[in-house]
Amino acid sequence: MSKIILLTGATDGIGFETAQQLVANGHHLLVHGRSKAKLDAAIAALKQVNSDATVEGFLADLSDLSQVRELAQDVLKAHAHIDVIINNAGVYSTPVTTIANGQDIRFVVNTLAPYVLTKALMPALGKESRVVNLSSAAQAPVSIDALKGNACLSDSSAYAQSKLAITMWSRKMGLELKESGPLVISVNPASMLGSKMVKDAYGVNGGDLSIGADILTRLALSDEFKDNHGDYFDNDIGRLSSPHPDALNDAKVNQVMATIESLI
Repeated sequence: MSKIILLTGATDGIGFETAQQLVANGHHLLVHGRSKAKLDAAIAALKQVNSDATVEGFLADLSDLSQVRELAQDVLKAHAHIDVIINNAGVYSTPVTTIANGQDIRFVVNTLAPYVLTKALMPALGKESRVVNLSSAAQAPVSIDALKGNACLSDSSAYAQSKLAITMWSRKMGLELKESGPLVISVNPASMLGSKMVKDAYGVNGGDLSIGADILTRLALSDEFKDNHGDYFDNDIGRLSSPHPDALNDAKVNQVMATIESLI
């Protein structure tokens, strides 16, 4: 049965590879991008994969939380129900690492934006809906000062901390919604895949993007994960696993969550 699926960061990398898989299988896809030209090109390419598929484009810069909220409103205006959100968009390194208010752009895009988007779209998410959040094998203890924008971090530290932070809120939200839904799960799609992010960060071509797309598609649609509320899937080992220990520490999770709520 066709599902309505919102996929952020769908214009290249794992996002576009996942979009191609979903469209090929006949799903109704809501694709997000930051560049209109890239978004239009991605939609055209997806329609070539399956000319009968429904593909809608949504434009937003996820480093601007006001645009994230507008994105959510645009989606809600078009759809009363969403089956799946895949929060795939992410950033590792940028020429400018902070936004106007001083917050680190990695925390904003990788942690705060998907949280704001998911919370805003909650009215359209039912008990059987799912939220799949992109984490990473790179997870590091979260500096509250850095999360607030009061400390500067290297690219690798900011990325790893932002990915632990999204893993933390995924677990917290997933467990809180266990009885009512939607299901929330986080995933390391596999290390060093051949995305633009990996190429820019490490100067290597990386592995086959379909490895990441395959697991995102499974997590979004397969019954095998229907009871894995708040869990973490590590695709480097191909199974559900434990995230960084801090994600299992209630005191640290609550501190990060309180900070996230204060920032949004």
